[in-house]
Amino acid sequence: MEKESFEDAEVAELLNKYFISIKVDREERPDIDHIYMTFCQALTGHGGWPLTIIMTSDQKPFFAGTYFPKHGRMGMSGLIEILKRVSEAWQKNSNNLMRSGEQITENISRHFMEYEPSDIVSTDVLHKAFKWLKDSFDPVYGGFSSAPKFPTPHNMFFLLRYWKVTGEQKALDMVEKTLEGMYRGGIFDHIGGGFSRYSTDNKWLVPHFEKMLYDNALLAIAYLETYQVTKKKIYAEVARKIFTYILRDMVSHEGGFYSAEDADSEGVEGKFYVWSPEEIIEILGEKDGKLFCDYYGITDKGNFEGKNIINRIHANEDVDEQEEYISVLRQKVFTQRAKRVHPYKDDKILTSWNGLMIAAMAMGGRILADELYTEAAAKATKLILNKLIREDGRLLARYRDGESAYPAYVDDYAFLVWGLIELYQTTYKPFYLQKAMVLNNKMLEFFWDEEKNGLFMYGKDSQQLIARPKEVYDGALPSGNSVAALNFLRLARLIGDQNLEVLADKQLKTFGGLIKQTPIGHTYFLMAVMFALYPTKEVVIVGERKRNDTQQMIKVIHNTFLPHVVSILNTTGEEYEALTKMIPFIKEQKEVDDRATVYVCQNFACQAPISDKEEFMKLIITSDQLESKH
Repeated sequence: MEKESFEDAEVAELLNKYFISIKVDREERPDIDHIYMTFCQALTGHGGWPLTIIMTSDQKPFFAGTYFPKHGRMGMSGLIEILKRVSEAWQKNSNNLMRSGEQITENISRHFMEYEPSDIVSTDVLHKAFKWLKDSFDPVYGGFSSAPKFPTPHNMFFLLRYWKVTGEQKALDMVEKTLEGMYRGGIFDHIGGGFSRYSTDNKWLVPHFEKMLYDNALLAIAYLETYQVTKKKIYAEVARKIFTYILRDMVSHEGGFYSAEDADSEGVEGKFYVWSPEEIIEILGEKDGKLFCDYYGITDKGNFEGKNIINRIHANEDVDEQEEYISVLRQKVFTQRAKRVHPYKDDKILTSWNGLMIAAMAMGGRILADELYTEAAAKATKLILNKLIREDGRLLARYRDGESAYPAYVDDYAFLVWGLIELYQTTYKPFYLQKAMVLNNKMLEFFWDEEKNGLFMYGKDSQQLIARPKEVYDGALPSGNSVAALNFLRLARLIGDQNLEVLADKQLKTFGGLIKQTPIGHTYFLMAVMFALYPTKEVVIVGERKRNDTQQMIKVIHNTFLPHVVSILNTTGEEYEALTKMIPFIKEQKEVDDRATVYVCQNFACQAPISDKEEFMKLIITSDQLESKH
């Protein structure tokens, strides 16, 4: 639409004569996008991008649609005709359009306040969500829909936790099948690493070739957690390949993570990624070329407009014996591909999406025991804290070319706090926990609804739009309210703050009615529900950080899938001083017999201290299936 209309002289003349044109980057202004997309869906029955809105000068919309061709065709109105009709109607009777805008705005505002609180959110809602996922599961290729298929990693997060607390093997099986299907498919870039945004078919073969930072962050977490659960190396390997792509192609010199890469290069979708057998043989020679083509399903016929999307869907074996040799060939193909014209890179650094990748990299650092990933998370965090926080402490949403802009939204705060919690759980540096608490408090100051609870999408100090929505739907991304609810609970257990427990309870009750109606649209929120309903443990490791016995205790925590456990390292020196200011109760927990000692606490009561690693492992690992509090 940009090329067809907005850059067209005839359309431009009409727009400039009768309208004030505003182009909105929906990633920089998700508040505007959300409000007017809701209007479009209400008015037309569907939404999507490009989103076209015509409104009065006081922001009140009276016309909406998505794509319009320049001229009408096949029953579809053309943009030129629409602009002429609207301008004529405005000149003849603007009062009618203004009244229409007023009525629509009132309806939108009412819609955003329609939450039915629920006093009790029980485990029934978890079982209902699991049943929906089970019933919609594709047993052949994995995933939970027909084409198009979106990764939706938080469905996997939910299923892993559901398996953990119920022992339901089907939940874990669905996760593994889906992660395997996505990795084998063309949605994964087998040459350069990283995942595309979604698959246009049910096999995960043909992607929309755009790569988004948030997808790769959330998918890395899904593969990492599944590796923790199963100890199957393939999941660790996929996570590493995601991180390799991100660190190679998507990091600024200051350490921030870029937003996305386009699907097109040279004006053709997927051109950068597809191959013919001849191209492969020219790079690798006849023998190795044919081996590579067989391995990756590259044929003369092709699977995408006469060319080939590299994939492993046809492969049956679980372990690829040729992988070591293929990796050498793959590097040669990668080197040749690097000479092609690359897709356009969106080099905005968004606080929210960086928060997700900080969480993923921090988890990668501890689960894969690789400092490279921890350092990447720390460097991105440093950039945000230095460049995206104003002097008054207000977080900002976007950084690019040295410029920081836009007061941050609830997603920015919630996702960054999540990242900081993960960095603390990886490094045990009190600095990250302290920053998480400061930002969480700022979020409550600017976003919390004192009257009806929950968090608004944009802050009370931001530009006030025609409505002030709260988003709780977990779509391609989890919502800020969902992530914040789990953050409240984890921070409450880490520092022993009852006020945060109360806030989390308010979150669950405020959105409880909505969650009960459609649990499948809120799988990240259901992780907070599980954390609240099932017993959790707080683990305090007391010992000198660098000492071997302390490190052994830390490894037990880092190597085990423990979604309902938070851990603290109570060590010496300045770190001890900083930590005890936040968590006074750990002063009472000391080493026993000059050995690293672990205190495992539940329901505000701690068990006898443990200094034996095997005993600690037994205690922490054998608490897989738990009884719900409700």
